[in-house]
Amino acid sequence: MNARQQTILQLVIDKGRMSVADLAKMTGVSEVTIRQDLNLLEKQSYLRRTHGFAVPLDSEDVETRMMNNFALKRELAEFAASLVQPGETVFIENGSSNALLARALATQPDITIITVSSYIAHLLKETPGEVILLGGIYQKKSESMVGPLTRQYIQQVHFSKAFIGIDGWQPETGFTGRDMMRADIVNAVLEKGSEAIVLTDSSKFGAIHPYALGPMSQFNRVITDDNLSMEKQLQLEQAGLTVNIVQRP
Repeated sequence: MNARQQTILQLVIDKGRMSVADLAKMTGVSEVTIRQDLNLLEKQSYLRRTHGFAVPLDSEDVETRMMNNFALKRELAEFAASLVQPGETVFIENGSSNALLARALATQPDITIITVSSYIAHLLKETPGEVILLGGIYQKKSESMVGPLTRQYIQQVHFSKAFIGIDGWQPETGFTGRDMMRADIVNAVLEKGSEAIVLTDSSKFGAIHPYALGPMSQFNRVITDDNLSMEKQLQLEQAGLTVNIVQRP
């Protein structure tokens, strides 16, 4: 995917629907070129074409979510990667920022990555780092393993750090997720007592979802961007978490 195609995908994700004509104007190329780009992006399952427009895929698609605010998520992932030392074994949960973190870490052959994400495992198939993919029930949309078998596998492995994705946070509820079975896997990871690190953009703070992740005392650190309000940062710090703010690119 070239830079123009990344721009097209970002526009489609941000707007929800973009016409070929508007994309041509905004990128400075012909409509013929835009149609060629859209054909390629659709063939690679990044977006869908319909009657002269391009629309995003299901919001649960990991690759699509990775491209949403890609530059920011890459900055968050690079900061998170700087916290991992040579020789460490880390758990990386599902999610777009976590996928970028895994890709950054997997270039180092002496780091072992444990994950429940088949998407992450596939992403790292050509990298030198060791990857352990835990089994279980396969959630097709999230490309993640869940269920009691996955819980059992988590109990059998050990790691020094766990990088967790969240869907929401409120002071009253703590961290929350929208999917019950994925929330259960996160809670199994937290029970291991390793350093638990939330890796997410600031849009999740203030949202609320049904399933609790935590309690908050089981988390150690939050890595997010500078759109997080000072009030929310203070609330997180008062709950005992280290908050690392990454500047938006």
